[in-house]
Parts: sequence; structure tokens; C-alpha cells
Amino acid sequence: MTGPEFQALREAMRDNHAQPEGPARNARAERLLADAERIGEPLAVIEALGHQLQVYNYSSEKAKLFVPFSRLLRMWDQNPADFDAQETYTLHWVFKWVSSGMLDQPHIPLASIEKWLGEMEHRYRLAGHSERAVRQGEFRVARHIGDLDRAARAYAAWLAAERDEMADCHACELHGQGLWQAELGDDEAALAAWAPVLDGEHSCAHEPHAVLASSLLPLLRLGRTEQARANHLRGHRLVRPMESMRGAMALHIEFCALTGNEGRALELLAERPAYFTDHGDPDSELDFLAVTALLMDRLVARGLGGQRVPGPSAGETATAPAREWTAAELGRHARERAEELAARFDARNGSDRVSRLARRQMAAQPLVDRLPLGVRSAGPSVPAEAPAPPAVAAPRDLLAEARRLTAERRPEADAAWAALARAEAAGLAELDGLASAELTDHRAMSLEADPAETAALFRSAAGRYEAAGAVGEAWAARARGAYALGEPEAFAEPVAALRRLHEGGGATARQLSGALLLRARVLGTAEAAEEVLAFAGAPEVADRIAEAEWLLGDAAARDGDTGRAAGRYERAAELFREAGLPWYAVEPEARLAALAQREGDLATAERAARAALAHGAGYAGPAGQARLRLRLAEVLGAAGRPGEAAEQALEAAHWADEAGESRGLGAYARHLLGGWLLREGRCEEAAAILEAVLPELSAEEHGDGTVVQTLWWLGDCLMNVAEPRSAAERWLRAAELAAAWPDQLDHAMLANLAAQALLRAELNEQAAAAFERAGELWRTLGDTPAYVRTLRVRAWIAGPDAQGRALMATAAEACGEDPRQLADTYRQTADLLARAPEPDLPEVLAFAERASAGYAAVGDLAARLSADLLAGWLHLDLGDPGPAAELARAVLSAGSPDHRAEASALLSRTATPPPPREP
Repeated sequence: MTGPEFQALREAMRDNHAQPEGPARNARAERLLADAERIGEPLAVIEALGHQLQVYNYSSEKAKLFVPFSRLLRMWDQNPADFDAQETYTLHWVFKWVSSGMLDQPHIPLASIEKWLGEMEHRYRLAGHSERAVRQGEFRVARHIGDLDRAARAYAAWLAAERDEMADCHACELHGQGLWQAELGDDEAALAAWAPVLDGEHSCAHEPHAVLASSLLPLLRLGRTEQARANHLRGHRLVRPMESMRGAMALHIEFCALTGNEGRALELLAERPAYFTDHGDPDSELDFLAVTALLMDRLVARGLGGQRVPGPSAGETATAPAREWTAAELGRHARERAEELAARFDARNGSDRVSRLARRQMAAQPLVDRLPLGVRSAGPSVPAEAPAPPAVAAPRDLLAEARRLTAERRPEADAAWAALARAEAAGLAELDGLASAELTDHRAMSLEADPAETAALFRSAAGRYEAAGAVGEAWAARARGAYALGEPEAFAEPVAALRRLHEGGGATARQLSGALLLRARVLGTAEAAEEVLAFAGAPEVADRIAEAEWLLGDAAARDGDTGRAAGRYERAAELFREAGLPWYAVEPEARLAALAQREGDLATAERAARAALAHGAGYAGPAGQARLRLRLAEVLGAAGRPGEAAEQALEAAHWADEAGESRGLGAYARHLLGGWLLREGRCEEAAAILEAVLPELSAEEHGDGTVVQTLWWLGDCLMNVAEPRSAAERWLRAAELAAAWPDQLDHAMLANLAAQALLRAELNEQAAAAFERAGELWRTLGDTPAYVRTLRVRAWIAGPDAQGRALMATAAEACGEDPRQLADTYRQTADLLARAPEPDLPEVLAFAERASAGYAAVGDLAARLSADLLAGWLHLDLGDPGPAAELARAVLSAGSPDHRAEASALLSRTATPPPPREP
């Protein structure tokens, strides 16, 4: 027996074990050892030493393992009887941590490591354990020092030896086996070894965390980028809160650096500044330094060597004064430190393996140019390569090229005019009056400024056209100025002038139709758009006719005539394509897709959305690409194809980031991406996406409905990955937002979900309060069954005391005339009361019989038979086997296979009933 002080110590150690990894937990373990020594019982000290070893091993202070283990081993050698069975097991188990941990400390001689491995083998043999763990330890030593022949022999011996209680768990063993296959160059074999861990068949405290990280580069090398991205999202969520997973975090940083996600890599680098200054585990420190050097080299290669980046503090501790680093500076520092540390390992090992692998890692080249991850990076943006300017022989040809592209209505025309403007500003191109007018005109078209300023620039272009004798184009420029102002009356003079000129041959059909089209855009009426259709048949205005059809589609859509609107959009896109201008078909196709989706015509919506995406390829720009892909994603999601929708949302998020719209369009795309991943059952990935996007969403910009939906989905994800407390937090936050909505149904559902999550998390007091809140909401909404369910759950939380009874009674009263709810309440009341320390069996029986009658009334045979069996057992407990046997026979005669075994057991017991209960 142990005294109260020892019990308090054990409780304190259990509490400390549940705390986050790190120096604070380790320091408390050291204080608890001092407390154990004051108790004066050897077992207390032994358990406290075991606890210390546990927390050291799962922290950045693994170098502290060796002193407490040596003390524990001395205590064993002095008096094994002081160790109970659990602590005997722990002593031998920790031998593995110590022998492998020595490899991670370059100051420990190789001879000492080999000696400890031999000591482990000897003691395991004495204790009757298999040599499997020993051979695994030998394999680690041989692999670490580069003795591949010995490693191969030890590997074979490890797998051949019998698994026993000293063997590593299946997940950890498979991790090591896969690492060996990857080192031998067989990525497929590595992934095959890891499959049971990645699929959730085996897990432990550090798995699948480590396997997910180790799988990233093999997957990339095999071209399985989708799974690599998923494993990164899943794995980073797992390792982020765990201080001891620095090596795994390094692999995630490496993955980002080699997939065009340098900004994301910098965010991961900054998550734990202490990783730069923690020296207790030199092996993972080397991993971290090597990938830091790799990442900085990638930034320097992209022209970002002067970028400020997170790095170590000025001193040797995380609390030392901060120091600013550029990418180039940190790269040099990390490389020097990594090479120095690797050299220490090699000097100890007598080989060059560690340095060779570190240099190879630091020199790695990207495995893919771009791999969208679905999470926004707040790190430095890497400039996208600008499109190449039009290929021309000399500055004098720029004008001809710009005019050609404009005449062909090519999207590249804007870039050509911009190139001409740069050449003029540099004195490389001399322009005559007409060319100067054209350039001023195009400057106004591309200007994103105050409408009045833009209109003034168009007026300037008009004056230049007029001076050059291009009167028709002058009035067309004035019409463009009216459009910039958005004032219908400003079109009167230029449209009238163009009509007169057109009648006399002084203005082209293109100039007049263009002015009419701009006026139609401002007026927004079908009549104004139909004026443009008078020019149908003229090849030079085919695009104008197409755009008029598009405007007529908009007008029909505003009038609610969706059929006519769809036809106009279809016709507009068709005309653009027939004119050889498919890039202009993108907008009517996108509008058709949105319209068809609203009308439930998902086949047309998908066809139009895919056409818009195809025609916009290479022309739409990053923002356009984001919107087109998001449109297709929404159509696919509505069609019940969440996997395909997620692919498009992922691309939409990437293009939104490229366009600088991360917080608006990008955040919305990520919100939808998380929801579709959840529908696919990819809950860990969805959680990572939704957690990352939440800070970017606001009720003001995205609407409180989007924020609530994101929190709701995230709660679903967290429940699916066994994080009920976190799920409850998200659902409670969503409920607070929904509380302000006129319709309180979502508020009630969220409050109920939060209550269920709190109950799952075993936070019963908070759960009871949450169910009470949800119950009041259900009652207000008039949903009696839901209200009754909350009362019954609260009764179960309270237990079979007065409060629980009262809640069940309130539930029964609330059921009113609903026989089904009343039967369920009677049954649950019987079950609850039966759990009392000294149940009132006649009372319990009465409730069971009421439940049976209620189920019979609603025709629920299965529930009635279950209630009858409960009543039969109660009769038996009351010493009345006759009714019990009668009930058992009745259940058997009902022929229900689900109840046959229990009814047979009850019937057999009635033959030998228990003695009567004493009064």
C-alpha cells in the first residue's frame, strides 16, 4: 500500500505528463523527483525517475536522459525488489531510448555507444526478452555511421527476431524500415512500409506524425503531389504543438522550400524560435540548420537575399535580445553551423556520412516548380515572372506591333502599348500626331484612377486625334470619356456626331457601334443594346454584336427571364468564338455558368464554366483565373463532386494569392476548399485549411454566414479527428455569431453540437450548461423532441439523484402527447434509476413497463422487446421468476435475432432464480 503523499505524487506526475512538451514540463519533473526523495519510499523515487526519463525523451532536452537513467540502473542493480512489474518494464524499455539517444550526441564516443548496446543485449537476455529491439538498435548505429553492410545484416536480424513486449510499436518500427528503404533509393518500398501507418492502422505518441513528414520527398520524387500536399497539411497540424518533433518540422520546411512555397516555409521556421537555440538534441538541430540553409539559398536564388527573415536571437537562448537577419546572412550562418555540427558527428563516427548527407540536403533543387497547398502564406512574396513583351526587332516597330494587336483585338495589345509608352519615355521612339493620340487613348483605357481624371485623358486623346485629322476616332474617344464618367447624358453629343459622320462616310461602323455599346453599358437597358444589333453582318463589328448580346442577357437576367438570358449568353459566346476572339467569350460563359447553377441546370453550368476556363487560359490573369476556377468549383460542389471541386478551389486560392487577393477572394476559396475536403472525408487536411483561413475571414468582408460556416465545418473536422474540446470551442464561437440572427435554428443546432462535444471531452459541468442553453433554444423554437433530448442528457450527467430524477420528470412532462418521446423518456428513466447505488427496483420496473407499452403503441418492436427484457431481469432481481420467464418466452416468440441470445439467457436464469431479496 502507498500513503497519501505517494498518491499525490502519482497524481502530480499524471498531470505533468499531460502538459505540453518543453522545459516547463521537464523542470516540474525535476521538482517532483525531489518530492519523491522526501517521501522516503524507493518505489516513489523509481517512478519519479521514470517520469523524468519520459518527459526528457519527448522534449528538446534529450541530453538530460543519461543521468537519471544511470541512477535508475544503479538502483536496479542494488535491489531489484524495489521495482514493481511496471517499473521493471520501464527500466528495460528506456534502455532503447538511451542507446539510440547516445547516437544523437556527438560528444559521446562510439565505443561507449557500442558498450551500452552490448549492455542492453546482456540485460535483455537475462530478463528473457527477444533480441529484436537489440538488433534494431544495432541497425541504427550501423546506419548512422555509414557501415551499410553491418546495417543490412542487423536489419535482417531485426526483422527475423520475435516481436515481444520490448519491441518498438508497429508504427515506429515501420517508420524505421521505410527510412532504410528510402535511403537505399526505393521510394515505392518505403511508402509500402509506411502505408499501415499513413492509413491509420498503427499509431503512437509520435506516429503518424513522423511518417507523414518522412513521406513528403519520396512522394514528390514519385510524382504523387496530391498525397504529398495532403501529408504536409495533416502532418504539420500534428507536429506543430510538439517541441520534440524538430526533425519532423525540418522535413516540412524542406518540403515547402522544394515546392515553390518559400513563404510558407518561412512561417514554419518562425513558429518555434527556440529551435535555433535548443542544443539538447544535436541530431535534430543539424536537420533544422540544414533545411534553414536550403530555404535561404532558395530565397537568394529568387532574388530575395535581402529579405528579412526569422532567425536565432543574438544570444544562445530564446529569451536573448532579438536580431534581424536577411536571407543571405541566415543562409551563411545556418550552413556554417550545420557543417560544424556534421563534422563533429563524423569525427566521432570515423566516416564522412553525416557531412555528406547534410551537404546533399542543403544543395537540393526544387522537385516541382509550383505546388499549391491551399493555405495562404504570409511570408515574402516571390515575384511571378512577367509575361514576355511582344517580340519586335527595334523600337520603331513597337507602334506597328501595337496597332496590329489592337486591330486583331488581342489581349496582348495593352502590353504592347505599354512597351511603346516606355520606349517614348526613354527617347527611343518618336511618335507623330496620330500615334501620340493613340498612345494617349490607350493610356486612358488602362488607367485605374479617378473617373474625372480618366475622362480628361480621353478628351486629350480626342484633341490629338482631331489635330491629326482622325475626326471619327476623336468623337469615339469622347464617347469613351463619357463612359468613364458613367453619365448617360454625356453620350448625347458624341453619339449624335458619330451618327452624322457615319452617314457621310466620316466615321466607321466600328466607331459608332462602339459608342452605342458604351452607352448601353451605362444605361443597362435592352433597348440601348438592341441599337447595336443594327450593325449585325459587318465583320469588323462582330465583337460589338457579341457584346450587345451579352448586355441583352444581363437585361433579361435582371428581369427574371432566365431562359432568354441563357440564350443571349450562349449567343454572345458563340459570336465571339466565330470571330476568332475566344478570350472575349469568357465573361458571357461565366455568367451563363452562374445563371445555370442558380436554376439547377448543373450540366449547362459545368459546360459553360469549363469553356470559360479553357478560353481564359493565358489571358485571364491571376485574378481572372481565380474567379473562373472558383466558379467551376462551386458548380462541381453543387453537383455532388467534392473531390473535383476541391481541386479547383485549391487552384483558385493559389491564383488569388498570385493576384494579391489572398484575404478576399483567396480566403473565400480556402473556406470552400475546407468544406469540400470535409465532405470527402479528408478531415485532417480540412482542419488544417480551415484553421489557417479563420484569421483571414471577417463578418465585414465575407459575411458572418461564411465565418459561422467555417467554424461549423472546423468543429465537424475536429470531432472526426478526436479533438472534442477544440470542436466545442469552435461551435460555441459560431453559436455566439448565430445568436444575432433572426432565425435561431442555426444557433440552437450549434449550441447543441457544442454541448455534445463538451460531453465527449468529459467536461460534464460545461456540457450540462451548454445543453441547458440549447434546450431553451429548442423550446423557444417549438422543437419539443430536441428540447426533451437535452433534458434527458442533462439527467444522465446529473446521475440518478434528485436532480437527475427531476430532469427526467420534466422531460416526461414536456413530451405531452408524443408517445414515442414519452416511451424513450420512460426507458431512459428506468436505465438511469437502475444505476443508483441502491436502486428502487419496483420503481425501475414500473418505468420499464411504461416504456414497453409506449413502444407497443407506436409499433417499434425492437425497442419494445428491449424494454421487455429489462423488465424480465428486474422481475428476476425481485425474486419473481414467473413473469421473467413469460417475458423471455414472448421475446423469443417474436423471432428477433438481435434479442434471441439475451432472451435465452434470461429464460435459463429463471430456472434457478436468485434468493428473494430481504425486505
